[in-house]
Amino acid sequence: MLDIKFIRENKELVKENIKKKFQDEKLPLVDEVIKLDEEKRHLQLEGDELRKNRNSISNEIGQLMREKKIEDATKKKEEVGKINEKLASIEKEEEEISKNLRNKMMIIPNIIDSSVPIGKDDSCNVEIEKFGEPVVPDYEIPYHADIIKALNGIDKDSAGRTSGNGFYYLMGDIARLHSAMLSYARDFMIDKGFTYCIPPFMIRSDVVDGVMSFEEMDDMMYKIENEDLYLIGTSEHSMIGRFKGQIIKEQDLPITLTSYSPCFRKEVGAHGIEERGLYRVHQFEKQEMIVLCKSCDAMDWYNKMWQYTVEFFRSLDVPVRTLECCSGDLADLKVKSCDVEAWSPRQKAYFEVGSCSTLGDAQARRLSIRAKGENGNYLVSTLNNTVVATPRGLIAVIENNYQEDGSIKIPAALQTYMGGKTKIEKKN
Repeated sequence: MLDIKFIRENKELVKENIKKKFQDEKLPLVDEVIKLDEEKRHLQLEGDELRKNRNSISNEIGQLMREKKIEDATKKKEEVGKINEKLASIEKEEEEISKNLRNKMMIIPNIIDSSVPIGKDDSCNVEIEKFGEPVVPDYEIPYHADIIKALNGIDKDSAGRTSGNGFYYLMGDIARLHSAMLSYARDFMIDKGFTYCIPPFMIRSDVVDGVMSFEEMDDMMYKIENEDLYLIGTSEHSMIGRFKGQIIKEQDLPITLTSYSPCFRKEVGAHGIEERGLYRVHQFEKQEMIVLCKSCDAMDWYNKMWQYTVEFFRSLDVPVRTLECCSGDLADLKVKSCDVEAWSPRQKAYFEVGSCSTLGDAQARRLSIRAKGENGNYLVSTLNNTVVATPRGLIAVIENNYQEDGSIKIPAALQTYMGGKTKIEKKN
């Protein structure tokens, strides 16, 4: 959410930013919030004047009572009563306008960074750099679900009976490999100086409103019936929500955290749930990284964070590339974002395994997260990035380490977490 003062003083810039995001239907919002803000400020001035008059009359009443002028005091009290009635009406109107103003402001997208490429959707995202040599072996690589099934590592039929489409059982060494990746990701980030956290897996609606747009919430979040609680779609939500309403000491910045959580997503939209495989599912697990910092340090942290994800996947023998998200592919709260994509030797193409974003002070403004500096309090910047999300990360490791005999070579970095195993093989 933008600062209303910024919108007032930069109306055309805000409108141009909306056009760059191809959301022209939101253009009228800019003039609407400016008008509502004017109405709100007018009511505030009127209310302040009434309160000033009330205080003055109250002082007069006190003097009249001391002078035993009861009749005059009674008339003055009637004046105070009328002022209170007017104030109540103004405060109610101001409350309604404030609510309407906030709702409209929350729909106006954040100002994107000048380096963001302009494009309508993800087809306009721009490749930045490749890391590692993408290899296609001279033998066929089956579909990942078939590889895992041949190793007795998956049961989607039973999950369909217990939970429906979009769920799965992982078993045996495949389940162990899945957990090994998450444990390695945890230790990888701890070694980078991040503090490990396990957050609540449910959050209240005021936190949801603070960390994401309404459209994202409708498409992603599962709501708990008869409770003001939502299942998290990513641990970033509860991790940022942890600082709601807090004032952080400037010397404690940056705050660098890495969090584990299961994630739950409705996955509403054009992509849908994958019938056979594990690429798009309702439930998965993820290791995330979150940073709160000064605005002047945000871009440096953004570049460090996506590079950590690249380094993580390269340590697992997975070639990756980074893709700059264009303006139309950015969620409304984001200033800049890039995807990390892993090489799929089966598809001979890359697929998304993580996303890194800097959101400026948008989440901090919604959640009132400030730092206390020498010159007063200021809003912090927030960033988030995927270390690894499974089972997408699992798919990448399986495909890039698949052997001709149907076995999977376990990357050296994961072998300790697999009890020293070097390979997952078919069992007789």
